[in-house]
Amino acid sequence: MDFLIITGLSGAGKSRAADVMEDLDYYCVDNMPVALMPRFAELCIATGGRYENVALVTDVREKNGFGELLKTIDQLKEMNCSVRILYMDADVRTIVRRYKESRRPHPLATRGTSIEDAVHKEMDLLAPIRERADFIVNSSNLTLGMLQNKLFSLFAPNGEKREIDVTVMSFGYKHGLPMEADLVFDVRFLPNPFYVEDLRPLCGLDRPVAEFVFSYQQTRTFMEKIEDMLDFLLPMYIEEGKLSLTVAIGCTGGHHRSVAIASALTDYLVADGIRAVNVNRDLDK
Repeated sequence: MDFLIITGLSGAGKSRAADVMEDLDYYCVDNMPVALMPRFAELCIATGGRYENVALVTDVREKNGFGELLKTIDQLKEMNCSVRILYMDADVRTIVRRYKESRRPHPLATRGTSIEDAVHKEMDLLAPIRERADFIVNSSNLTLGMLQNKLFSLFAPNGEKREIDVTVMSFGYKHGLPMEADLVFDVRFLPNPFYVEDLRPLCGLDRPVAEFVFSYQQTRTFMEKIEDMLDFLLPMYIEEGKLSLTVAIGCTGGHHRSVAIASALTDYLVADGIRAVNVNRDLDK
């Protein structure tokens, strides 16, 4: 069992780091007291492999916190657990700014002391932990996406790269816009199979409808442009830390044009190695 202990300065991004570790299939627990870690490990082991990778966020600011943590690590290793420490760090100016923006008090700040003084005090208290850390990540100049990339590079199995999950959703405007949509494309400018008597009872998943929709040059041109756009956007979204994207394609009723376009776009993305699924929201309405 792999235990990752996430600790470090208040305001340096411990909870953010835990969110990323969840994306890496770690079971995460925030604010775990050091004294409870061995018992928690016993419970995890008793599940018989349900929790193979565990990340525990903890604060060790107490006077004997360092010694207690070392003792706990020894106990975990005696249980045949792999234990590593991730120390989240940041410079004083960055932490002061973050606390001013959040308007929350620093945990070591007292009446008459500044946030800066509290940060320096915490740095002194945690210096022994920092020296023993397996990984030190300074979040001062990191966006969320950059932090995700950093942690993925450190902890993703077999150098696995971060991917984005894309949902390509067809819908009908008469049923309203999808609330979850990130990108919305209106294809009502395309010729409508609804007005072809033989095609009206069919849907965009049926070959005759798809062939009708794609028989027009404007459809093919539109597909080329949307494919080019997504080829450009998806790496940018991944770099920024976006893990899911919903692309909504809308026509009048959500039965013909949007369904055919959404299906074709999904096939294009899958063929390009993107994790994409097709959802036809209004097909049964």
